[in-house]
Amino acid sequence: MAAVYTDANFDQEVISADKLTVVDFWAPWCGPCLALGPTIDALAKEYEGKINVGKVNVDENPTLSVNYGITSIPCVLFIKDGKVVDKQVGAAPRGAFEKKIQQHI
Repeated sequence: MAAVYTDANFDQEVISADKLTVVDFWAPWCGPCLALGPTIDALAKEYEGKINVGKVNVDENPTLSVNYGITSIPCVLFIKDGKVVDKQVGAAPRGAFEKKIQQHI
């Protein structure tokens, strides 16, 4: 399962992480977000120990959404060394995420 990132733990869990972190910005009312959820969970399992994978509920963590300019969801950010190195807006096949992960690990 993917980790749960919040306004409170984001700096420690994501920004200070020593490896690539994949962050899915989503909401429970968003159909494409719910469709993407199993893919994110599968990536978390497959890459466990190699990268961090987690989700941010935009309704519960508005500060993060504003700070990262999230205007459409789902939006998946790829963060390494505290900086956004890649981004995927909208649902995409698992292969698209794996390609981006491979480029940055």
